[in-house]
Amino acid sequence: MANIGSSSRRHGDTLPHIHKVGAPPKQTLFQEIKHSVVETFFPDKPLEQFKGQTGSRKFHLGLQSLFPIFEWGRDYNLKKFRGDFISGLTIASLCIPQDIAYAKLANLDPQYALYTSFVCPLVYAFMGSSRDIAIGPVAVVSLLLGTLLTDEISDFKSHEYLRLAFTATFFAGVTQMALGVLRLGFLIDFLSHAAIVGFMAGAAITIALQQLKGFLGIKTFTKKTDIVSVLHSVFDAAHHGWNWETIVIGVSFLAFLLITKYIAKKNKKLFWVAAISPMISVIVSTFFVYITRADKKGVAIVKHVKKGVNPSSASEIFFSGKYLGPGIRVGVVAGMVALTEAVAIGRTFAAMKDYSLDGNKEMMAMGAMNIIGSLTSCYVATGSFSRSAVNYMAGCKTAVSNIVMSIVVLLTLLLITPLFKYTPNAVLASIIIAAVLGLVNIEAVILLWKIDKFDFLACMGAFFGVIFISVEIGLLIAVAISFAKILLQVTRPRTAVLGRLPETTVYRNIQQYPKATQINGMLIIRVDSAIYFSNSNYIKERILRWLADEEAQRRSGSSRIEYLTVEMSPVTDIDTSGIHAFEELYKTLQKRKIQLILANPGPIVMEKLHASKLADLIGEDKIFLTVADAVSTFGPKGEAVV
Repeated sequence: MANIGSSSRRHGDTLPHIHKVGAPPKQTLFQEIKHSVVETFFPDKPLEQFKGQTGSRKFHLGLQSLFPIFEWGRDYNLKKFRGDFISGLTIASLCIPQDIAYAKLANLDPQYALYTSFVCPLVYAFMGSSRDIAIGPVAVVSLLLGTLLTDEISDFKSHEYLRLAFTATFFAGVTQMALGVLRLGFLIDFLSHAAIVGFMAGAAITIALQQLKGFLGIKTFTKKTDIVSVLHSVFDAAHHGWNWETIVIGVSFLAFLLITKYIAKKNKKLFWVAAISPMISVIVSTFFVYITRADKKGVAIVKHVKKGVNPSSASEIFFSGKYLGPGIRVGVVAGMVALTEAVAIGRTFAAMKDYSLDGNKEMMAMGAMNIIGSLTSCYVATGSFSRSAVNYMAGCKTAVSNIVMSIVVLLTLLLITPLFKYTPNAVLASIIIAAVLGLVNIEAVILLWKIDKFDFLACMGAFFGVIFISVEIGLLIAVAISFAKILLQVTRPRTAVLGRLPETTVYRNIQQYPKATQINGMLIIRVDSAIYFSNSNYIKERILRWLADEEAQRRSGSSRIEYLTVEMSPVTDIDTSGIHAFEELYKTLQKRKIQLILANPGPIVMEKLHASKLADLIGEDKIFLTVADAVSTFGPKGEAVV
């Protein structure tokens, strides 16, 4: 890298006007704590709307805040209802067969999934802030719940298993509600997008493999979820356990479902074809099995779906005893995963329709619906991406589409559940396989590889953890890698050597801009992170390594480095360890007869520099507003003047 200029600054030269770095007004400890708390927990200023309002108006606003339906319901009209009614009917036709199938993933009887799609959407419609999300059981959460519950109680036919499912649902709701009330929603952001992509893809493969039992008509099947155990179980049954009638039914309807999905993908106006295809599959296959009595030839069927509305389950929840701990543990994990999925879906569709989604309201709505659901024989519900996409494309306007769907599910429970008796398990397996294939986002994985290799590693870690070990281990790997990335970025922040762009006073990274030229006698380094105890020593050592490297490169030149300028624009904060590291850096440089200069420290950094007396140690005349000011003062003559 070329160095420019050779003469030193002479006292008689005219300097451009240099602005002094401003020190922020002194804040009390209470003001600092208040600001931190507000920015962390109340960045959206939720109480702002209540200021200056009468008591009755405050009550009205509070009611709208807790139940958004009272806000958007005032402008509701017949035109909006028409869109909601059509979309509600459409997602109901999709959710009923999916519910019966998803209940098997949770090792529960089919009616419990239908109960969930009746009660939870009703609660969400009153409390949720998303217009597009469709609520109900979903494949990933059903599988996660079933896996975690069977780890505690292996006999999933027992009444204790059902009680533990209700207990886990209750505490999933409590977890979600607590996050909303305490405004801790930022915690779910610790699960990175890359980890979610990998976890969802792994869960999709695991769910699809689990369906081979029903798809192939296998009677004896492993309870483990890892790919090795599942495939071993499948091929062990190959010679005597596969049922060809079941395979014909499964393959035929899977092909039908995939073809309808392909048609809907190619022509968005035909989305309803894919939406109603699961219901058509259930009706046709049920009729076929009934008239041929294929169940007598080894085709496994649903057999019984209990008729009637949800019974109360408040007395079934474990509030004491040996299953209380497992119930809380499973509930917290299932609640967090369900919440992550719901918020991601809600944000996606809110961005598409250009409206804001209140994350804390979403958490409270999800928590309330799962708490109420646990008291009414439901298990963990969340937003379904496939049903939400259909809801969006069907033209839903508000959450009333969830109410319409809920009413249709209620009518199903009251009137037609006995008709599902002859529904073959192979069709339910086909419905699940067709649904979860959309969770494998290959394009997103390729994009991760192109953009960030560490993100790709996180994705693959979660993916292989799920398919080769278990769902919970995959989730743990996803969280661990997400935290590892945060720690790596915090403890090993980037630094860069800056040079001046030709014919400007702009200083940029010399690796990004090869034509940028360094200043003779000066080394300018930018630190791209806040400076904390976790990275302060690394930053000090890295700066000294940059200095040693540059001195070695410039040794052949006519002048040595006399000034080291640290560009601090990206440094948003510095703690006592950071201050101590800069004191050590200053002393080390003094021994080498190199002067430390700081450029553009922010208000918080300046406040701490003054409070620690580090500003006095370095010298107020060595702290500049810009790198250009520092160069014009201490660099070779005319360097910063263009």
